[in-house]
Amino acid sequence: VQLQASGGGLVQAGGSLGLSCAISGSISSIIYMDWYRQTPGKERAFVARISTRDEKNYADPVKGRFTISRDDAKNTVSLQMNSLNPEDTAVYYCSARSRSQRYWGQGTLVTVSS
Repeated sequence: VQLQASGGGLVQAGGSLGLSCAISGSISSIIYMDWYRQTPGKERAFVARISTRDEKNYADPVKGRFTISRDDAKNTVSLQMNSLNPEDTAVYYCSARSRSQRYWGQGTLVTVSS
């Protein structure tokens, strides 16, 4: 499984940004897709998850502001981020989980200015 994240950038506090993750390879092996984020000096933190049954989970800090979605026709998973604040500044990673392995894409930087 290969993952390619895109869509990061600079946005002002209160603004919105959308991230996309293109998926290729053994897509049928994937059980769920996640978004994680990481800031310097901190561990990578869970942000959101979507399963093959379209079940969604969110980390508490982003509930009500972020929305994860899938487009199976395009083999993409997206993360729509609204009401962004400076604490959302991080490198965002998409990740795929199969029964035996977790895959990571390269990160995309999101910077929220105050």
